[in-house]
Amino acid sequence: MTDHVLQPAAERLREAGLPTTDLSPVLAEQGHPLVFATVSGAHLYGFPSRDSDVDLRGAHLLPVADLIGLREPEETRTQMGDRDGVEMDLVTHDLRKFVRLMLRRNGYVLEQLLSPLVVHTTALHAELAALAPAVLTRHHAHHYRGFAVTQWRLFGKQGELKPLLYTLRVLLTGIHLMRSGELVAHLPSLTGLVGEAPAYTSELVAAKTEAEHGPVPDVVAAARLEADVAALHAVLDAAQDASSLPESPDAPVYDALHDLVVRARTD
Repeated sequence: MTDHVLQPAAERLREAGLPTTDLSPVLAEQGHPLVFATVSGAHLYGFPSRDSDVDLRGAHLLPVADLIGLREPEETRTQMGDRDGVEMDLVTHDLRKFVRLMLRRNGYVLEQLLSPLVVHTTALHAELAALAPAVLTRHHAHHYRGFAVTQWRLFGKQGELKPLLYTLRVLLTGIHLMRSGELVAHLPSLTGLVGEAPAYTSELVAAKTEAEHGPVPDVVAAARLEADVAALHAVLDAAQDASSLPESPDAPVYDALHDLVVRARTD
């Protein structure tokens, strides 16, 4: 499997708010061949704070013996640590598990796969990314709706800006996906793509850059937030009803993903 590590250009790092830390040692500690690794979390979503962790996500390849032997394989590996004063965590799934998650209408793994903040890539990564649009369905709205409900409840308990931004981000991602078939996770971009995005979203993003767990600016009233979030849920419902996305992935993409997983073990 041909692969290489990409250190994104300084401009891309700067635009995403990523520290200029060498990520190669973190990836090397994974221990298994990586299919890909990208940056997810607040840096991908467009609202990192000065003290935000760096969330690395991806897929790896377990040895064949781990998959066909008697012992249950460790399909997900997690590494956490500090690099040059920056908190990082790397979470990767074995390719077979990752593809199964792709087929379960899991928008989260698709965002990782399609993240433009690539730090490690392979030919398999490119193939997976090319197949990703074919697994998108109208039922991915359920993923974003459920995520929004969870984050809104968390906001109600904590009153912090972070879960509020996550709530808005996933609702807008879901709306845009239902309307266009395009998966966009970057909140500042979504404010220009979704006309119903609250006008104060940019102010919230700007406030988040100051502190990871800061409060909501006083200019945004709680009643207004509640009304706007409820309205976005209604927009997502309507967008799902009107979406041209299919009910389920076509059989050819399932077969293509199956062949890719098998080929990754045998080539």
